[in-house]
Amino acid sequence: MQSNYKPIGDYIELVDERNKNLKIDTLLGLSINKVFIPSVANTVGTDMANYKIIRRNQFACSIMQVRRDKKMPVALLQEFAEAIISQAYPVFKVKNENELLPEYLMMWFSRAEFDREACFYAVGGVRGSLEWEDFCEMKLPVPDIEKQREIVAEYNIVKNRIALNNQLIQKLEETAQAIYKQWFVDFEFSDENGNPYKSTGGKMVWNEELGKEIPEGWEAKPFTQIVKLSGGGTPDTNNESYWNGDIPFFTPADVVESYYSIKTEKYVTESGVKNSSTKLYPKDTVFVTARGTVGAISISGCSMTMNQSCYAIRGGNGINQFFTHQITLSAIEKLKNEAMGAVFGALVTKDFDSQILIKPDKDTIRLFGDKIKSVYDYILDVVKEIQKLSELKDLVLSKMTKVETEKEIINEL
Repeated sequence: MQSNYKPIGDYIELVDERNKNLKIDTLLGLSINKVFIPSVANTVGTDMANYKIIRRNQFACSIMQVRRDKKMPVALLQEFAEAIISQAYPVFKVKNENELLPEYLMMWFSRAEFDREACFYAVGGVRGSLEWEDFCEMKLPVPDIEKQREIVAEYNIVKNRIALNNQLIQKLEETAQAIYKQWFVDFEFSDENGNPYKSTGGKMVWNEELGKEIPEGWEAKPFTQIVKLSGGGTPDTNNESYWNGDIPFFTPADVVESYYSIKTEKYVTESGVKNSSTKLYPKDTVFVTARGTVGAISISGCSMTMNQSCYAIRGGNGINQFFTHQITLSAIEKLKNEAMGAVFGALVTKDFDSQILIKPDKDTIRLFGDKIKSVYDYILDVVKEIQKLSELKDLVLSKMTKVETEKEIINEL
């Protein structure tokens, strides 16, 4: 251990301030991804006076189930001046911010190596909890405060760029959905004269299955008769040919907030796939998670395969990937709305069979693809940039362990 590594406990202290006067009503939860999220807990009839208050630049963490989850959820509050959080979470703060910056400490908590170390120290059987004392004994490098500010500033430049790109993706996705709604919900696609179809007198016919009028020549079909639905499988991990290959492997854990998924982890080789029950799907395949995070949707940004907890959806027969993706979003939204008040624990084929949706004529689907392609291309470009920025962010985090080494080399010289 290098000489500037110090126990975390030397720099932090627990905070236990309760919401006794009920003045704070912003209730937050803690995500395994190390961010605060709006709480979804049912607080009806709950005494909120016992909830803990957390203030800006203070931390909350969960030391339960660390080994099971392979992560220690911990987050730094920066978005709010104050909030409340479950009394189950330890809340702590940095004792002296002139010695250790909270942002620098949060960077250390963000490293994959920190989670691996926390998992190593976690005890307590199946749940694998981490004792507070063991957490405090974990160490981190503490360079001088100016060096900390330099590292934090470099990290924030990359992190803020990623945040801006995510905002841009959200706007692009909203644009894509608005175009789909205009064409296939409001029926205001352009006719042969370039005019909006329905509002300029385009012929509509009554459809009994949908209980409404739809454009002439369009049909109502079960989802599985509009697109092709396929399942996945997990290759035999005992076969060495599946490892260190060229094909990314998609699972529910890989769902991203953007439309596109681009995996950097590799799982199987193309030759391995030919000998496996799992299939290789081309770029632009739509993946839907069926278990775990149910109903999440991504488009493959490259050729990849997937495990049995997902469905692959392809268009074919004149149906492009852009329409396929948007109609899948519609199907999942309908399924979730129908499941309100019920448990939506898994997706099976009959769930997709039950969804009756509009199937436009092939020319309209083609024209829609031509119109929206540039939006999807732009989204994919931004996702690729985010991937590179994420790699750069990891490089900045890795520099935290090298500060003392550089100093020692200079001293020896």
